[in-house]
Amino acid sequence: MAERIRFYLDEHVPAAVTEGLRRRGVDVLTVQEVGMRSVSDDNHLALALSQGRVIFTQDADFLRMHTAGAHHAGMVYAHQHTAVGEMIRGLMLIVEVLESADMIDHIEYVG
Repeated sequence: MAERIRFYLDEHVPAAVTEGLRRRGVDVLTVQEVGMRSVSDDNHLALALSQGRVIFTQDADFLRMHTAGAHHAGMVYAHQHTAVGEMIRGLMLIVEVLESADMIDHIEYVG
């Protein structure tokens, strides 16, 4: 059976996105929950990869890491001014359409 996408949310993602995803049954882990505020993006990427989690971020530095060839379990990016509801809808579409394996070294955009 295909593995469902699980997310790791960057520290700048609004808490309302975390709550909205959890209410819809999505497995979400946040930077705050693992005590990794203000650590390097490389460390976030490594943690997410080790747990098979797709990073959801609004930080363009992750896009540069992807372009530079960093290995990751997947990334989803939204611009800073994307509405909470739009982020949740986009992330839910990804969960419904893609599997965890589809996201390896792949990036999707919402918003």
